[in-house]
Amino acid sequence: MNPVIGLDVSKGESQVQAFLDKGKPYRKSFKVSHTLEGLASLGEFLEKVKEQSGVKPPIILESTGHYQTPVVHYLEE
Repeated sequence: MNPVIGLDVSKGESQVQAFLDKGKPYRKSFKVSHTLEGLASLGEFLEKVKEQSGVKPPIILESTGHYQTPVVHYLEE
């Protein structure tokens, strides 16, 4: 499998979509807020994708100037 997570970043929240392989979405897309609780739920989701695919998925997000900063900081930790 070649899983990947895509984030559409905007002010205060991100839309999340995961794919287990090319053309195979994993669940429906959903939004997470850029709060500790929202980002923690994103972290839990990333672990579920990793368990399902057996591989740590790369995360692709757009550079929005500064809106992605809390997401990147959370993921780096």
